[in-house]
Amino acid sequence: MSTIEPIGYGELVEALKERIRSAQVRAALSVNRELVLLYWQIGRSILERQGEGGWGSKVIERLSQDLRREFPEMKGFSVRNLKYMRSFAEAWPEEIIVQQLAALIPWFHNCVLMDKVKDTVGDR
Repeated sequence: MSTIEPIGYGELVEALKERIRSAQVRAALSVNRELVLLYWQIGRSILERQGEGGWGSKVIERLSQDLRREFPEMKGFSVRNLKYMRSFAEAWPEEIIVQQLAALIPWFHNCVLMDKVKDTVGDR
């Protein structure tokens, strides 16, 4: 049994597939932007507390444990990543820069850039 395709059906399917793909990309970019901004805010909070309250680096270990316990379904709250968040907020002190530039690339790429810049500056 053969079905007859209505006129213009193929074009409709192609157009809808393109819209769906485009929406998926926009959604992924939006999630990335929010995650990078959250990580910057966490890093900023750590920096402020360490600067004002004299908190030592051990607080990052405790914060990691507490956040991972509260949000077990989320990744990204390791000690190492919290230190990256702190460094990220230190490298980009203005939130507007983070919103406009740094949030356009994935978090991992921001971490790689920070490592590369640190290595380059350290070589001088």
